[in-house]
Amino acid sequence: MSSPAEFYNSLPPISKAYGTACLLTTTAVQLGLLNIFYIALLHEYVFKYFQVWRLFTNFFFLEKFSINFGIRLLMIARYGVQLEKGPFERRTADFLWMMIFGALTLLVLSAIPIFRTPFLGVSLVFMLLYVWSREFPNAQINIYGLVTLKSFYLPWAMLALDVIFGSKLIPDLLGIIAGHLYYFLTVLHPLATGKVFLKTPMWVNKLVARYRIGAPSQPSRSAAQSDRPTGVAFSGRSYRLNG
Repeated sequence: MSSPAEFYNSLPPISKAYGTACLLTTTAVQLGLLNIFYIALLHEYVFKYFQVWRLFTNFFFLEKFSINFGIRLLMIARYGVQLEKGPFERRTADFLWMMIFGALTLLVLSAIPIFRTPFLGVSLVFMLLYVWSREFPNAQINIYGLVTLKSFYLPWAMLALDVIFGSKLIPDLLGIIAGHLYYFLTVLHPLATGKVFLKTPMWVNKLVARYRIGAPSQPSRSAAQSDRPTGVAFSGRSYRLNG
């Protein structure tokens, strides 16, 4: 059995970096070292006082220490890691771009009054969960030892449980919307039409290459999708889960 340090070092770079940033930020808030007000996404402060850092910092807070915080952190460690080691293996730039695209989508959605929320970290984690559920649609998931279902339905089950236990609906729903938009543009639409509209930008590849944090984007995924017959966009794909 590996030690905690060995487990941490074995994590892929993007999931490890994001999970660590969330843990450190939440710890700093919990210990009173960081005022939560200064990292919240408050649009009036962004546009009126040019506090643009709020567009970034709000993604690193996953609620104060609680069971929900632990669940969100475990979701990064499980679903984010399985994505990065599975369908995004040797495609670090593509995984990073998925996270960036998701964050940008969430920022746009949060500008709509009914979707406005000061922190989008939970939404970004839920986006990872949604994309994972589409990449591993047939995996069997046991929820709290109560019910077993296919992972395709997991985001909706988690959303329902969050609402039942008193959590807000909007953050989870935003994550599902952002995740579906990404999956539609990168998988479903290319499978149906053979055309790819959302590609990893060159600057993301250069960023990954410059800091040597993983592999650049791979054209094989898009090419393979465009070579498949049309009309099977919703058939889903499956990958082997380790453990």
